Amino acid sequence: MISKNTIKLVHSLELKKNRLRERLFVAEGPKVVRDMTGKFKLHALIATNRWLEENKIDAKDIDSPTLWTQRPLGVINVTDDELRRTSFLQHPQQVMAIFALPDNDTTANVNPSEELVVALDGVQDPGNLGTIIRIADWFGIRHIVCSHTTADAYNPKVVQATMGSLANVDIHYIDLPDFLSSLPSTTGIYGTFLDGTNIYETPLAANGIIVMGNEGNGISDETRNTITHRLLIPDFNPTKSADSLNVAIATSIVCSEFRRRNCKY
Repeated sequence: MISKNTIKLVHSLELKKNRLRERLFVAEGPKVVRDMTGKFKLHALIATNRWLEENKIDAKDIDSPTLWTQRPLGVINVTDDELRRTSFLQHPQQVMAIFALPDNDTTANVNPSEELVVALDGVQDPGNLGTIIRIADWFGIRHIVCSHTTADAYNPKVVQATMGSLANVDIHYIDLPDFLSSLPSTTGIYGTFLDGTNIYETPLAANGIIVMGNEGNGISDETRNTITHRLLIPDFNPTKSADSLNVAIATSIVCSEFRRRNCKY
């Protein structure tokens, strides 16, 4: 049985200010919860009896102190009706969890001179952000650096859209123009523009940083000034019925081309 206070806590975590205050966020669904467990400390595991039995989960099976927050709520057995009242999903998937937000991170381990990194400049849509995190995971990109105007990666909609990839990609919120300006001059900073050079005809390094901009306005002027390579994803439709690409789709195309050129299988 789940208490009203716990349901209230879960619902409060829909808002960023509450996530920051409580230092907690919510994940839902068997795959997402499984993938996130271990990367993030558990505060509560909320699941139906059927799921707990099928997965042979008992409090004693996951009682390692390194797995839980300092004062965890533990394993909470709920009915289907209780899960529906707690979940953010229209169709709950038997299990959800409250995890601790990671500690304030640093970009000390982010080195675009030695690896490929994605930077997001004002990406606002939670679905787009979650999909981009999933794309980064697919292409083996370990870090995404975000401007402070980018959506919160721990929004429940973002977490759900990542399908567990948030466990494999570290997200950093920074002053993006300052960070880009601080990189060595030899580091390639790539951005997509309508007046850029055809990506399929442009040399692409194995390492560097790929900057993707806001859904409506693209890359901001301040960030634009740091770009060293302006890329264009060409339009192959002569009627030009579409005037732009979704930012997540564009990110996928760019990451794929970088990996295709530079990875050996």
